[in-house]
Amino acid sequence: MNRLLTTCTLLTIVGWITLSAQTEQISPGLLKQIQASVEIDNFTRSMQNAVSNNDVKTLARNRDVLAGIDHHFAHKIPVSTITDQKASGRCWLFTALNVLRPKVIEKYNLKEFEFSQNYLFFWDQLEKANLFLESMIATRINDIDDREVQWLFQNPIADGGVWSMMPSLAAKYGIVPKEIMPESYNSENTRMMSRLISRKLRARGMQIRKWHADGKSEKFIRKQKSDMLAEIYRILVISLGTPPAEFTWRYIDKNDSLIVGNKYTPQQFYTDVIGSALDNYVMLMDDPSKKYHQLYEIKYDRNCIESPNWTFINLPVTEIKEFAKRSILANEPMYFSCDVGKQLDKEAGILATNLFDYDGVFGVSFDMTKEQRILSYESGSTHGMTLVGLDTSATGSVTKWLLENSWGEDAGHNGFLTMTDAWFDEYMFRLVVPKEFLSPEVLEVLQQKPILLPPWDRMF
Repeated sequence: MNRLLTTCTLLTIVGWITLSAQTEQISPGLLKQIQASVEIDNFTRSMQNAVSNNDVKTLARNRDVLAGIDHHFAHKIPVSTITDQKASGRCWLFTALNVLRPKVIEKYNLKEFEFSQNYLFFWDQLEKANLFLESMIATRINDIDDREVQWLFQNPIADGGVWSMMPSLAAKYGIVPKEIMPESYNSENTRMMSRLISRKLRARGMQIRKWHADGKSEKFIRKQKSDMLAEIYRILVISLGTPPAEFTWRYIDKNDSLIVGNKYTPQQFYTDVIGSALDNYVMLMDDPSKKYHQLYEIKYDRNCIESPNWTFINLPVTEIKEFAKRSILANEPMYFSCDVGKQLDKEAGILATNLFDYDGVFGVSFDMTKEQRILSYESGSTHGMTLVGLDTSATGSVTKWLLENSWGEDAGHNGFLTMTDAWFDEYMFRLVVPKEFLSPEVLEVLQQKPILLPPWDRMF
């Protein structure tokens, strides 16, 4: 053991010698130079006192930018009540269902309506568990330190997702009104349930690998998988409730009349209220670190094992905004995904570049291009909302956009966020647009063979 420790110590020393030969330490001379660069003048001392005793975001808020933005819009798609995902990562599901809500409200002459997010979330979690177990079977021959195996064990399940996961679930399991399967504590607070399911899946993943190492056949392993899924189903039933097999829909219309609808299965309700398959939407993305006018897909980015990975067309933001404008003017809301934490005034409900002047507070530049932010992991898509409005200048150009959020009515401006056109350029990443608003050239890109990206790609 002493020889081993000595060898390790020598290797460490050699490593440090190699490193120090290529780098520069902070020497007394360099430190003195750095210290001399900061003059503690009156302004710097004032900023030091202010920042060290206060929230820097409050001090950096640019009141001129804030005062120049109102919440009035030239065109706004009518929206029902504001939804609230609570302490969960289900923004993708709320947003996707909010895209469909206006159609249902109009079709049935409703004052308000909300789909059950809990119902589809239940099936999303079961399907993701199955996807993980299938991936464990497929990679059981790989070394435990293989990057794909590592990624799978790091991400056995999640409550997050993207637009394409909702149509996959709805087509398979149907859809129900919120009152048929309302929220539970664990659907609104997903952390503990997700931890327990992840723990169970990781344990089962290790068991699959052990069975393979012990010479068990794939047929044997698959025979055990139904028992594994039964465990996950039990956790979900106890945590979220039992999904309904059939129900009768009763609702109040705009005339305050009680309407007793038909008896439905969730699949029949989906067919009746939606009326068509949800394959008429295309995911667009602005990722300047990748080639534009190219089709991409993300490995493992789906919930149902039989569904394809979600794909997107990478386009410059200027093109995406033109398609967004066409859709809103036709009263078609869209799934919108962005880096919501950047330059957000949550209380005022405003997203605007330079809304927080950190450069002015610290006297240093924080400038980065969108491509640089992506490549360095400084920025990425963190939240989904529904794009429902736009405002224009006297010349007709779009100045700002309206987002229906899912943080409740008390967040933002009555549950909405107002986004400047410049913020759209910098921090929008994904937009799902109906095909009829896309150009023939963009639709042709869908015929390409997609470039497969790994699940650990920077943007995902």
